[in-house]
Amino acid sequence: MLRKMKVSKLGFLIVAFIIFSSLQSLFAGEGMWLPQFLKALNEKEMKSMGMKINAEDIYSVNKGSLKDAIVQFGGGCTGEIISSQGLILTNHHCGFSYIQSHSSVEKNLIKDGYWAKDYNSELACAGLTATLIVRIEEVTKEMLKNITPDMKDNQRRLIYDRNQNELLKNIQKKPFEEVSIRSFYNGNQFFAFVTLTYRDIRLVGTPPESIGKFGADTDNWVWPRHTGDFSIFRIYAGKNNLPAEFSKENVPYIPKHSLPISLDGVEAGDFTMIFGFPGRTNEYLTKEGVRQITEVQNPVRIKIRDQVLKIMDKYMRSSVKTKIQYSALYAGIANYWKKWIGESQGVKFTNGLERKQRTDEEFNKRVQTNPNWASYRSLVSDLETQYQLLEPMAVAKEYYAEGFQRNIDLFNCYSRIRKLSETYEGRGEEIFKSKRNEMFKSAEGIFKNFDIQVEKEIFKNVLKTVVEGVDSELLVPYLRDQLNAYKNDYSTFTENLYTSSAFTTPDSLRSLNSLEFPQWINRVQSDPVWKFYEELNYFLINGIQKRAGEHEENIADLRRRHMAALMEVFPERKFYPDANSTLRVAYGKVEGFLPRDGVTYLPKTYLDGVIEKYVPEDYEFDVHPKLRSLFEKKDFGVYGEKGKMPLAFIASNHTTGGNSGSPAIDAHGNLIGLNFDRVWEGTMSDINYDVRICRNIMVDARYVLFIVDKFAEADHILSELKLVHPKNNKRGKQKL
Repeated sequence: MLRKMKVSKLGFLIVAFIIFSSLQSLFAGEGMWLPQFLKALNEKEMKSMGMKINAEDIYSVNKGSLKDAIVQFGGGCTGEIISSQGLILTNHHCGFSYIQSHSSVEKNLIKDGYWAKDYNSELACAGLTATLIVRIEEVTKEMLKNITPDMKDNQRRLIYDRNQNELLKNIQKKPFEEVSIRSFYNGNQFFAFVTLTYRDIRLVGTPPESIGKFGADTDNWVWPRHTGDFSIFRIYAGKNNLPAEFSKENVPYIPKHSLPISLDGVEAGDFTMIFGFPGRTNEYLTKEGVRQITEVQNPVRIKIRDQVLKIMDKYMRSSVKTKIQYSALYAGIANYWKKWIGESQGVKFTNGLERKQRTDEEFNKRVQTNPNWASYRSLVSDLETQYQLLEPMAVAKEYYAEGFQRNIDLFNCYSRIRKLSETYEGRGEEIFKSKRNEMFKSAEGIFKNFDIQVEKEIFKNVLKTVVEGVDSELLVPYLRDQLNAYKNDYSTFTENLYTSSAFTTPDSLRSLNSLEFPQWINRVQSDPVWKFYEELNYFLINGIQKRAGEHEENIADLRRRHMAALMEVFPERKFYPDANSTLRVAYGKVEGFLPRDGVTYLPKTYLDGVIEKYVPEDYEFDVHPKLRSLFEKKDFGVYGEKGKMPLAFIASNHTTGGNSGSPAIDAHGNLIGLNFDRVWEGTMSDINYDVRICRNIMVDARYVLFIVDKFAEADHILSELKLVHPKNNKRGKQKL
């Protein structure tokens, strides 16, 4: 969206809403800003909103700064370092798969929680990583070397690859540091990220799901919220404080900076900053781009996932074992299912398409009157044409992806075996033999969280939905022929597919693994699941993608040119780059909002709301007896506020997926909360930010401390933390 405006060397001017009501207004809160540019672009505005620290306190390569306490957690979330011994605070849902991996019916960490009593009882989490940013360097000139304006996107990528390879050879880095090159503004700007990735991460503490997932799917994306969505891990390093593979000899990591935690809480109007790794946004789409997401793609995604979730929920409610098996998968599927619903509704509620259209019209008006911009005059209409030509293929791709790939473990098993087959084809029999046990162990691991009855029912139902939803000419010919042979008997087709395949049970998979390669490949290639997915993939590549590719290439090229044109045609505006899982700063204020007529949302919630929602033995709203007791006694310690226990708050920070676990930081640079969600009404902020209803949701840091202290009685964890009273101390560093 185009609401940030750069106007002069004298500073940033907030232009009256009425002047640009036909376009977008400048609202504090929008934007995911690169931290190295805060001094030039944002510091003045941030200070006007109440920030007391400087831009260099946030990002510096010369001294410890806030960036040195921020980690990319597990590749898809954010975490923050909160002690000098490498403690990481992140969301319960970010660490959930690792909590699940240590859980069983006999020792259910999901249900009961877990609190390590010392270093030796902290639980190793295989595959979990924590990545720190060392520095960020602009490399636009180097990446655009030999690129000409008339080059198509596919031609540009070939040169990008060559330029990137050359860059990676020449960028200075220390041992264990890694470098990645990332594109910004749709390929108009490039930065190199120098990072350190730690690979020995251990679980320290997690509350029971009745706290960490309170409200579960019903409350997901919803305000008011009462979820204690946090967990605690620790980074371990080698003796030199550098990354090392897991070893009992490793020691807690010593960070350059760790976040003090404020005990003063928040009030409406307080400055807030979110620091983390937002995943993906598309703020600068034209009207047609937004329409295709909200009116074409999202309905398909929602329809398929609605079916999947209902089936999973039915089985999870009837079996503790199944609940443990599918909890993480269910949560992941439900998360974006509900997000897409809110996104489409939010765009409609805020007249997002009309607003985008007005922006498109103003762009066209400006370029038509300036002869220097003649090459920009057809950009919007050309994008519209390409999106419309792509639409049938885009619909089919969503049906196939949601129906057979993203939400079903059968595909995960197939993809691992496919990879092993490719290993043989590309590297020979000896490498195949060395990799087969590893690969099959990975495939067998799927079955820990696999119930064939659940899977079959899901497959049968989505199969019917896909067949009925995809345009007949875009239906996989093999699938059409098979169903014709079965007279559209989806149940029998599904049953035969699963019962005759070696990919659906651990025993049959082990039997397959015992075969020598010639017999192995013959058995694999005759397997009905292999045949199904091979035919599906072949048609996706050679049927659908071949037709879609030209339009997708054209759209990518047009969006790159359109982005550059926007920044030129609207010089009064300040543009932030779309999120791409790189380190960003978002800033705003604690504030409620009016979601609909007659409804007002206050910016804070309390433990009182947990008790109000309490339903004994309920899957989502049960409350632990100890937590009820603490509430009844009002035993909140130093964390309470006027006889109540603060729990969560909302603010106008611009966040998205990947910001889960991000620290909410106050004006002094202290931790005040933990970002874990957005309000449902504002989930369209990925494509259409609107400060009137876009709010991020954070668990109050005081509630985290209350649970650790009063509920878990984990004094040893508290002893590592630096607790401060910034509102009673100008420097914000008063030790308790």
